[in-house]
Amino acid sequence: MSSHRKSVVAITSYSSRLELLLVLLGFAVLTVGLTYPLAFRLGSIGYKIHAVGDAQYSVWNVAWVAHSLLSDPRRVFDANIFYPHPSTLVYSEANLVAGALGVPVYLLSGGNPYATHNFVVLLSFVLSATGMYYLTRHLVGDRFAAGVAAICFAYSPYALSHLANIQLLMTAGIPFSLLAFHRLTDRPTPARGVTLGLAMGLQALACAYYGVFLTVLIGPVVVIWAGLRGLWGNWRYWVALCIGGIVAAAIVWPLFALYLQLQAETGFHRPLDEARRYSATWGTYLVAAAYASSWLRDASNAPDVLFPGLVATIGGVVGFVVALFAGGRQRQIAALYGALGAFSLWESLGPAAGLYTFTYAAHPAFGFIHAPSRFGLIPCLALSVLASIAVAALSRRSSRPAIAMAVIIVVAVAEHASPFQFTDVPAVEPAYRYLAKQPVGAIIELPLYSRPHGYSRTKYMLGSTVHWMPMVSGYSDHTPADFSARLSALAGFPSAAAFRNLPVGVRYAVFHLDGYRGSARERLLASLASFSSNLQRIYADDDVWLYEILSYPTDVDFATSVAPHKGWVELVKEFSE
Repeated sequence: MSSHRKSVVAITSYSSRLELLLVLLGFAVLTVGLTYPLAFRLGSIGYKIHAVGDAQYSVWNVAWVAHSLLSDPRRVFDANIFYPHPSTLVYSEANLVAGALGVPVYLLSGGNPYATHNFVVLLSFVLSATGMYYLTRHLVGDRFAAGVAAICFAYSPYALSHLANIQLLMTAGIPFSLLAFHRLTDRPTPARGVTLGLAMGLQALACAYYGVFLTVLIGPVVVIWAGLRGLWGNWRYWVALCIGGIVAAAIVWPLFALYLQLQAETGFHRPLDEARRYSATWGTYLVAAAYASSWLRDASNAPDVLFPGLVATIGGVVGFVVALFAGGRQRQIAALYGALGAFSLWESLGPAAGLYTFTYAAHPAFGFIHAPSRFGLIPCLALSVLASIAVAALSRRSSRPAIAMAVIIVVAVAEHASPFQFTDVPAVEPAYRYLAKQPVGAIIELPLYSRPHGYSRTKYMLGSTVHWMPMVSGYSDHTPADFSARLSALAGFPSAAAFRNLPVGVRYAVFHLDGYRGSARERLLASLASFSSNLQRIYADDDVWLYEILSYPTDVDFATSVAPHKGWVELVKEFSE
């Protein structure tokens, strides 16, 4: 290589790194502004919403994965809920990528679950915007247009309405996967096939919903683009795609196998009728929660917030028309992303529209998801790509392109500003800090709450981030049948029936006194007195009583209680000692 060529390569490499740095910094600043004051109170505030269980579950989930990756990665799936069952993390979204991203903050913050979760929330927007920026820059070749598209997609009303659902913020893998696909079609090589597989596989680990979406959408994308670009006879194209599929499958299979095992052992399967409740309607695409979109329908009773924003909608329509008249590559992009948006919108309408019913029957992973409305993220992406075509055309025709682009970016940012309800993080119960210093053992935390109020147990899960003891109870999309069957008996602890139904290895009982009022408090005191020889109170304050289980009543056979799987044997040994 000549010295001149080496200099050009070095300058290009430096320019690319500088651009990436500026992109990351710019979107980081924008994220901090749009989510204010989250970044400035990372470990001391949480997102306050009506479905508080989702928010608390999300914080616990990310913290559990980060904690496990640091302490014992082999048991990351054996989350500390629904003891003694194994692989309880897959009872819902595993959030492996979110937890991995949160590891540095979890470590630096001394295990603060809110700081860990909130950092990942902020990072998710930055990564999503960055992925969309590079996708549209690759397609359109205009940096300003790419910036507008990134803002429209990454900070869409849909995304900003899901701060309590970390998995639904993990959208970055979608534009990165599409970017990898387009780079592969430009120059099909095995290495680019591997890159595509990595992007798709990581997206599936980040959010099962979006992973399923990609597997559904990649087929039409591959076929449409092959037809538009005349790639049917290009064997390198098909080989690279096969390599990508193999890599993606290899990444996802270990997790997917656990979900299949759960389905086989428990029959866990979401019925098609459940999807009707969480399907979009045409009106759902006029639901918004941003300040600038307050004139649209209220979002409180909608399954999702799917209004893409005015810049994305108007710009997308204009960009589609511009591309059709321009012809060439722009027309191909418009055809692909127009079809992708229309197909996804059709899927989002659920069983009533027909396509979802067909896909549900044909795709085995659809039995694990229940909200077709979340397909509505993809029309937003498609419109954002098409809008970048319109913005790039305006930039070329404007006499003052910098001013025109600045105005569009300001409008795009302003229309996505949304009202958030943050609340101060509650103080950690001193009983949990005391428990963290005790020998390891499973705990039963009371009151247990009935099935309709099971989400209330997420506060116990949050409390467990202080001590990480395994818990008899928990909350997730799937509840073990034996837990449901034993719930009534265990709720009366301490009692003979509760002891008979208590799993082996349960060492501590935590009573939250605000759940026992009036006659319920009197019954609790009487029960504790009756079993005083079996229980020893080791901590007490005005809010929480903590007991250690010293022995079982003589009429209860400890050996016949529900036994833990082999992963919890250490607990049983320590308990018996």
